[in-house]
Amino acid sequence: MTSADVARTGTVDWRSAQMQARIRKRYAKERRFRFLGLGALVFAAGFLLFLLTTIVSDGIGGFQRAEVPLDIEYSATTLGLDPAQMSGDGADYAINRADFRSLVNAAAEAQLGTSEMISEGAWLDVRDRLRGDPSLLGSRERVWVVAAPEVDLLAKGQISFDVPAQRRAVSQEMINQYVVLNDRGDVQLSLNTGFLTKADSTSSELAGIWGALLGSLLTMAITLALSFPIGVMTAVYLEEYAPRNRFTDMIEVSINNLAAVPSIIFGLLGLSVFLNTFGMPRSAPVVGGVTLALMTLPVIVIASRVSLQSVPPSIRDAALGIGASRLQVILHHILPVALPGILTGTIIGLSRALGETAPLLLIGMRAFVSDVPGGVTDPATALPVQIFLWSDEVGRGFVEKTSAAIMVLLAVLLSMNGVAIYLRNKFERRW
Repeated sequence: MTSADVARTGTVDWRSAQMQARIRKRYAKERRFRFLGLGALVFAAGFLLFLLTTIVSDGIGGFQRAEVPLDIEYSATTLGLDPAQMSGDGADYAINRADFRSLVNAAAEAQLGTSEMISEGAWLDVRDRLRGDPSLLGSRERVWVVAAPEVDLLAKGQISFDVPAQRRAVSQEMINQYVVLNDRGDVQLSLNTGFLTKADSTSSELAGIWGALLGSLLTMAITLALSFPIGVMTAVYLEEYAPRNRFTDMIEVSINNLAAVPSIIFGLLGLSVFLNTFGMPRSAPVVGGVTLALMTLPVIVIASRVSLQSVPPSIRDAALGIGASRLQVILHHILPVALPGILTGTIIGLSRALGETAPLLLIGMRAFVSDVPGGVTDPATALPVQIFLWSDEVGRGFVEKTSAAIMVLLAVLLSMNGVAIYLRNKFERRW
């Protein structure tokens, strides 16, 4: 049946060759479109898998450290300790002043032939053992101490003995000493607990992320405490109380525009206002939290408004119809229904703030901080900034530390998004 016959009779012969060709062409287009969609999904998943595999393979070594054994004699004379000082309130002060560095270096020289095979901070583990058990003073024990960064790389196979270009990074003498120690079983890889419990260090084998992670948590606590109540109350006022006029339209446009402003602009705002004008402490979580709260606030306002708009009007009308006040309608009916969307938007906004680096760099949170912050006003850095600083280090040991820190950051972000999904499913109501 031709197109003229179709126009004359108003019927279509689906079994005709012309219509069958059109159907086959239509199905072919659908198959190609579906194939392109599947290809895009496979490409995205493959790229993500490649990224995660690279990060994990490079960073798994950051959770390990090489150790060598030393027979340590806790000599009170060598340490300069008075046994009478090991009890009472002055014990910590006396231990901190003791000469553990000379004690450990002398043991390494005597047993390993050189102190270059151990880390510069190997004496810290010995000091912590004596602090935990003062009865060790005057005794002798075998302690596995942190090895030097070159030994660490050799033990992890990151320096090949067969590649001359890599061998130049480590002296031949140290390679020979490592081979001797390894052959007699005096080199082991153990879990690097210090990576998760210590702060930054100039030595890659001693560097940890706990100081930066705690700085990020304190910063996020300030950000949440400021942005969540202000953002939710702003959304409630704009949706439930604000009149529809030009002024409120300007506010809404401004909020939408602020959500798209680059994060570095908020860093400049924090630098000029909070640091230069108000004189707040530089490189402190309180400044970072306030700065990131300004950046997160528009996101929370927009997400909260969308959640409030999704509440069925019948709930408002029913509550008002039984005599509830406007405030009771909002607190008892609207906010509980909109809570899943509000919490999801808040956690997503906080996840974005947790990964920000540019605003924190401008307010001074890129400083080298070797101590764990004790409060929101103490100097601190954040985990993304720590990753940025380690990526710029020349030491090869910091390469795996950078990837390991990225793994921790991804774990925190995935946990936050998991909490968002859980809260959404827990409080979500279907209509």
